[in-house]
Amino acid sequence: MRKHNFGAGPGILPESALQKSAAAALDFNNIGMSILEISHRSKDFDAVMIQTKSLVKELLGVPDHYSILFLQGGASTQFAMVPMNLLHKKAAYVDSGVWANKALKEARLFGEVDVIASSKDKNYSYVPKGYQIPGDCDYLHITSNNTIYGTQMKNFPESPVPVVCDMSSDIFSRPVDVSKFDLIYAGAQKNMGPAGVTLVIIKNDILKEVQRVVPTMLRYQTHIDGDSLYNTPPVFSIFVCMATLEWLKSIGGVSAIEKINQAKADLFYGEVDSNPLFTGTCEKEDRSNMNACFLLKNPELDEEFMKVTKAAGIIGIKGHRSVGGFRASMYNALPIESVKVLTQVMKEFALKTA
Repeated sequence: MRKHNFGAGPGILPESALQKSAAAALDFNNIGMSILEISHRSKDFDAVMIQTKSLVKELLGVPDHYSILFLQGGASTQFAMVPMNLLHKKAAYVDSGVWANKALKEARLFGEVDVIASSKDKNYSYVPKGYQIPGDCDYLHITSNNTIYGTQMKNFPESPVPVVCDMSSDIFSRPVDVSKFDLIYAGAQKNMGPAGVTLVIIKNDILKEVQRVVPTMLRYQTHIDGDSLYNTPPVFSIFVCMATLEWLKSIGGVSAIEKINQAKADLFYGEVDSNPLFTGTCEKEDRSNMNACFLLKNPELDEEFMKVTKAAGIIGIKGHRSVGGFRASMYNALPIESVKVLTQVMKEFALKTA
């Protein structure tokens, strides 16, 4: 029996994607070989790459003048690749959480960083707003969703400079206008697939000749020219991404999943706000639909609550040490039935301890 998986990452995957991937791991396309064994230069994998890129383009509405890349190293490598390739004099960063903070620290290795807004003063419990974006910066870096603190950027800033966005934990969860971004990157293991591959969507004309020496593998142009095949790509991870995006398309795409995700968030936050035992950790207007952080008002009940959730088949809700308490990650593949189970456990826990 499948668990109710609220883990923050690697996150839950659709059952159809798991089934396709399991079958492909044994015999891919009836060729007598596993997907794990085939050449990344083969026609069989070429078809996987083409299909996966096509699905990304279709589901997100990626314009023709953008390249879609599948890279390794996770979003953490992008923290360095972005400034290495794009930072010439100065970059603007919004510090909205742990990962945004790590990104700006990496950027400082390559040039001047202007932290134009931060919510660190209140333990990242809100999303900064109303900040001015300097027109003399090479780019603005933002993080759309803050996995650890449970906040999400509901509206993206209008910027006079190119915009780079880390969408690792909410990509494909809602429609976005890709044309307003010059580079989007996302580790796959939240909403797109397993760990091992990172999606990069990059506007082709953003790349300029940089003065510093950039290693070949860390140049975006290397991977654009090589069609994500400069070196051996993570074949199996890309296949799982393809299967996951096929599932997303089959249920109506990003617009359809946005409605489902909103219903899950409304159900869960409604319980948090009405249940006398629980409270949220961040500003209501900035609450993430992907990662809901919450606390028991009496921390002495934490251990008992963990026991009852475990008994109900719920896993992955222990909060990050930076926030404490609990975190319910409600990624695309998490069914609303799992949210119903969790909220029912919360109701019954309140009655039991009243």
